[in-house]
Amino acid sequence: MRFPAFLGWVVIMLLGALVLCPAVAYLDLTPLPGDFHIHYDDMEFYLPLASSLVASVVLTLLFWIIRK
Repeated sequence: MRFPAFLGWVVIMLLGALVLCPAVAYLDLTPLPGDFHIHYDDMEFYLPLASSLVASVVLTLLFWIIRK
């Protein structure tokens, strides 16, 4: 029985998130400029646009380095 490759990547990403979450919390990087937080009566809406872009760039560079 073979281990599916996509499942390996999912496990690696989950472990990476578990390792990086405390580091990001310690650095207190949120909210970044470009993250939207809207309060309206009893409703709150948070759109982490800049945080998502930063995370995408970091992951892209990480996967690019791993492939080399």
